[in-house]
Amino acid sequence: MTRISFIPSLFLAILLAGCASSDSDTSTVLEDAALPSSPRPDADNPVPGNMAWPADWEIRFDRPSDDYVVAGDSSVANPDIFFTNMAPGWHVTSGPAAIYWHPASTAEGDYTVSATIFQFDPGPRNEAFGLFVGGSDLSGDAHEYLYFLIRKSGEYLVKLRRGDQTESVVGWTANDAILPWSADNDPTPNALSVQTEGDTISFLVNDTVVHSQAKGDLPTDGIVGFRVNHALNLHYATFDVAMAEATAAE
Repeated sequence: MTRISFIPSLFLAILLAGCASSDSDTSTVLEDAALPSSPRPDADNPVPGNMAWPADWEIRFDRPSDDYVVAGDSSVANPDIFFTNMAPGWHVTSGPAAIYWHPASTAEGDYTVSATIFQFDPGPRNEAFGLFVGGSDLSGDAHEYLYFLIRKSGEYLVKLRRGDQTESVVGWTANDAILPWSADNDPTPNALSVQTEGDTISFLVNDTVVHSQAKGDLPTDGIVGFRVNHALNLHYATFDVAMAEATAAE
């Protein structure tokens, strides 16, 4: 397997400090999901601290392998996946495609799940990344989630996974709201959101609705998190779950 290096942490931390204000399918699990032992993760206050494996987060790979090398700090050379706290947010340098989640990050009813994601030079590949919602049984055979991805060419995708099967809700579609990656704008930021209101679910990039539809039988209540495909170098500078007042009060 080709392994990829990650950007030096000091350079990335300095760069992002200035910016912050402004598919493949049979699966395995890194470790069994546990009951949340901490609150929802906070991009500005990493636990246990910077340049360490994010506490309580889980990874599930699309394709299982006992040979994957996973690291959260620089003591491991050339890991297949590097996932670490790097305030503000989390840095991911991926090899195999996977989902990443914290068990306390859940949303139901009316909500907005959002993230600001910086993409570093992806090379020739046009791999996808973004968010997932409605996650359930993420460590089991009946795992299910709905995912919303973009890629460097300025297109988005909405897709559903149920067990080992996936189904496109919206195939790859270009939209001017997506900022394509370019060498002149590296790293390239895009803000993704998934919003539910009543019977409607909407998908936004940079505050523009790129797709909206009836929820129907799509899974929307459950765990939310990151979806990162192959060989990507990303920084999730923000990751927020905002529940509507009526939902939160129930």
